[in-house]
Amino acid sequence: MLPLPKWADGFLVPLLSVCLALFISGLVVLAIGEDPVKAVQIMVTGAFGSTYNLGFTLFYFTNFVFTGLAVAIAFHAAQFNIGGEGQALFAGIGAALVGLGLGETHWLLVLPLGILIAFLFGAAWAAIPAYLQVRRGSHIVITTIMFNYIAAGLLVALLSNLLKPIGASAPQSRTFGEGAHLPRLDEVIGWFGLETQRMESNVMFFVALLACAVVWLLLWRTHLGYEVRAYRSSPTWLRVSVMNKSATSTRKPWHRSAQRSSRSSSVAFCVVCSPELPRPILAWSGRPIR
Repeated sequence: MLPLPKWADGFLVPLLSVCLALFISGLVVLAIGEDPVKAVQIMVTGAFGSTYNLGFTLFYFTNFVFTGLAVAIAFHAAQFNIGGEGQALFAGIGAALVGLGLGETHWLLVLPLGILIAFLFGAAWAAIPAYLQVRRGSHIVITTIMFNYIAAGLLVALLSNLLKPIGASAPQSRTFGEGAHLPRLDEVIGWFGLETQRMESNVMFFVALLACAVVWLLLWRTHLGYEVRAYRSSPTWLRVSVMNKSATSTRKPWHRSAQRSSRSSSVAFCVVCSPELPRPILAWSGRPIR
């Protein structure tokens, strides 16, 4: 089957998917005896009908952007990371610890440290099922789904014991200090002399937009991104072809199940071969090149 044009894959397919989802949802609404047009009006009004509603929409949108980007990178390497929810929860624990510990400082300090610690926590949580897949052969879909529930249970345990205020019964953390409160969007707009209704979304909305640009650059404009996309076909072995007349030593290829063979003392090229690959991939020193 021929690949779709970029404009169709990037615009037409998502548009048709949304239209089909609305159509099927409309049939369900009709089946229960309600007006689908009115249901769409309520949904649109609830999401965008006022500045206050828009603030909540952007608030939840920000969380989904970060989780979606994390999953998207894995999908580009054909790794079905279904553990985005658990990784986001565990990353939130790290960010909360920063907020609780540095709440009396300033949000300009809390914001970058919170992002860094959340990144490390989320990556550490994702590394466990990744290790189980690479070293033990565990299916990544099963392990990441299980780790979603483990992360949720761990979060509840922390909120019910270590992080909750003294004497409180609800599973919630202590209140963050004033320095850990990020400026809301209405406050950011107020910096420019404009007034608007309260918006619950905060400056992390802009960080999410920046993260979208960074991920795009990573995947499509860097050597690492090329490696991620080249790995999409999951090569099962490598064959090292010596491109120099003299072969003097051996080197283990970058894939653990690859065959070992000789390489030249200067430059070695690899050909990634796999039944799943549409064609071999040329690589230098065990690493795919452009």
